[in-house]
Amino acid sequence: MAHVLVVDDSGVDRILAGRLLERNSSWTVAYAGNGKEAIEQFRQQLPDLVVTDLQMPEMNGLELVERIRELHPGVPVVLMTGYGSEEIAREAIQRGAASYVPKQELAADLADTVGRLLATTRCRQILNRLENPESEFDCELENDLSLLSTFTQEFRDKISSSGLFHETECLRFATAVDEALMNAYFHGNLEIDSQLRAADSNAYHDLANQRRREDPYRDRHIHVHARIKPDQVTVTIRDDGSGFDQSQMPDPTDPEYLDRPYGRGILLMRTFADLVRYNEAGNEVTLVKWTE
Repeated sequence: MAHVLVVDDSGVDRILAGRLLERNSSWTVAYAGNGKEAIEQFRQQLPDLVVTDLQMPEMNGLELVERIRELHPGVPVVLMTGYGSEEIAREAIQRGAASYVPKQELAADLADTVGRLLATTRCRQILNRLENPESEFDCELENDLSLLSTFTQEFRDKISSSGLFHETECLRFATAVDEALMNAYFHGNLEIDSQLRAADSNAYHDLANQRRREDPYRDRHIHVHARIKPDQVTVTIRDDGSGFDQSQMPDPTDPEYLDRPYGRGILLMRTFADLVRYNEAGNEVTLVKWTE
């Protein structure tokens, strides 16, 4: 559960921004009326992200950005800007703010901006555990597409910096991991049949968006175990769904299968990873990439 602090001296604007964020059940929202109140709240509970107005008494948004950067540089700050504050916003970003959203665009852009930044921050925190050539981690990811795609990009950067693979192989293996995550998201946790995508792509994605908000699907997670060793990288991905019967899985290399809008993920996983292995229940897949 991510904790977001909204800072604005206008009670109306503060509540408006907070309610836009509270629509996401994965976030809790706290409020402060100015920068000084915000810093006091930091002592009670460190937020994962701060959304702040620029023009405030006692400590304005620019001063708050600098103070947060000094005390807690890992906490991203999103600015809410009004008409005429563009120059101050630009200066705040140069001094450490992560992004900004014009107040007239809050309804359209605030939640998406916050979601992307939270996903990036969370993935970096997770993957920072892979700091040496022989390390591993376990993590539990919310069933959220923005988080999963960010995780894939951060994972690719991490194995690239390890120096174990050529950049092309890093991209290929990260693609295999991404396809496994997408399978866990759509077919595992949301239990959506691949054939619906062939019949009606819009209905496929509409059903996914609907189930993300419904029981029992909305409380499901994706569990990742990764290990980097000098001779291989291993990633195991498990979803909370009921699994599938592997004997019913068609051969993705069949020429007739290649033209269908589903099954491509399995083909890419088998092509880009040296080993693909499922558990008996069918809700867990292990991908292995050898260095030689």
